[in-house]
Amino acid sequence: MTLVGLLVVFGAVIGGFAFAGGKPMVLMQISEFIVIGGAAFGSILVANPPSILGKIVSTSMATLKGSPYTTANYLELLKMFYELFQLARREGLLALETHIEHPHESELLSKYPAFLSEKHAVEFLADTMKVVLTGTVQPHDLLDMMDMDLERHHEEAMIVPGVITKIADAMPGFGIIAAVLGVVLTMGAIGGPPEVIGEKVGAALVGTFLGVLLAYGVFGPLAVAMESLVSAQSQYYACIKQAILSFARGDSPMTAVEFARRNIEPSNRPSLVEMENAVKNKKQAEAA
Repeated sequence: MTLVGLLVVFGAVIGGFAFAGGKPMVLMQISEFIVIGGAAFGSILVANPPSILGKIVSTSMATLKGSPYTTANYLELLKMFYELFQLARREGLLALETHIEHPHESELLSKYPAFLSEKHAVEFLADTMKVVLTGTVQPHDLLDMMDMDLERHHEEAMIVPGVITKIADAMPGFGIIAAVLGVVLTMGAIGGPPEVIGEKVGAALVGTFLGVLLAYGVFGPLAVAMESLVSAQSQYYACIKQAILSFARGDSPMTAVEFARRNIEPSNRPSLVEMENAVKNKKQAEAA
């Protein structure tokens, strides 16, 4: 939907301009793009370390792909926890050690690729379960540890949306800079033919137009979409936290999974029947 929204923005603006009799190619002022784009990129370099640049690219690509935290992925997560907790119930906590120490090599966890693709989620599960396996940490202390971990991760994840928001706020200013430079060029040709002066004034106004359009039509909405993705990611991790906490309290596998399910946002939450059917299929596969 992010891509669709961007297409609608540019289609409506350029299409409306063309419908009113304008020539869209007039808006293609390369010099204005260089001034605005270069100033924006330079401000990112000034304000952020190089590591942020890679995160901006990866987060932008992830946002364009859309949120991976769907009902199907949540159902996969609940099934994984049920199987993991059932294994601990049948064979003891030590049976989980090999799966937790090397999650990407685990036969159990390898059946859940959507979960394994979440790098921090895998690390969060592994680190927390290692603490649970020691048997020396009380559930309330475990909760504090998990909350601390998730808060730090959320703060880090919000850096990129913050950078994009600042760029969106600065875009109208960069557009004004481009427009002022265009006016300077216009003043140099003030004695020329009217059509030449008109062309240069039009090019200068395109700078202001681009700055405002990019601010409110591209970077602003993109920052909001990134924040929504971070929020969805945080909820996914909160579901993991709730499952582990319930298990650490001594709840049964089904109860722990139900606590985790109730923590999911209603729009993405699998129904109780869907979860029970998934668990039943898992039981039948184990029996077979």
